Amino acid sequence: MRKLQITKEEALKVIEILKRAYPNARSGLNFTNPFELLIATILSAQCTDRRVNIITERLFKKYKTPEDFLKLTPEELQEEIKECGLYRNKSKSILETCRILKERYNSKVPQTLEELMLLPGVGRKTANVVLSNAFSKDAIAVDTHVFRVSNRIGLADSKDVLATEKQLMEIIPKNLWSLSHHLLIHHGRNLCTARKPKCEECPVKHLCLYYKGKN
Repeated sequence: MRKLQITKEEALKVIEILKRAYPNARSGLNFTNPFELLIATILSAQCTDRRVNIITERLFKKYKTPEDFLKLTPEELQEEIKECGLYRNKSKSILETCRILKERYNSKVPQTLEELMLLPGVGRKTANVVLSNAFSKDAIAVDTHVFRVSNRIGLADSKDVLATEKQLMEIIPKNLWSLSHHLLIHHGRNLCTARKPKCEECPVKHLCLYYKGKN
């Protein structure tokens, strides 16, 4: 019977090895404050960080606060962000989020998972990204890379994103949650790719259940 998860001790070894492999692992989105990160993360759904950074470099020079964005019509904002996917829906979500921030939070970004997830365009992953990167709170945001890599290695064993997040929170020490999120993303982009993962080059293959299952 196939082993489903590695041990906590093995998980810690995986993180330590990935820390050495990706010493500069951090968010791929450019931002200078929590509001900018919130908007950038909403834009990043089904869009690359690189494309989002091109858009926000221009966008944040013109619009710096929720009030600035609320001067725009949905159509005007669509024109500003049209290079990214789902731009019509994102325009609507951003403006509605800005309205809520202005009316309920004095134009500040809330700092709890529950409050963030009530904002339009903000799911659990986006909320965790903001908590981790903007407010330095311990959180694991499970995107497509984190989901794939963690389940391949054996840090998690789930077909569900939320269950994967909970399993990662259980197996990884809390003080390493945020860093682990970035390490797993970098590993997923560089070696543990969706198609044709570069297993032979992988520094954690000796611990990886996917690799062991192939050999």
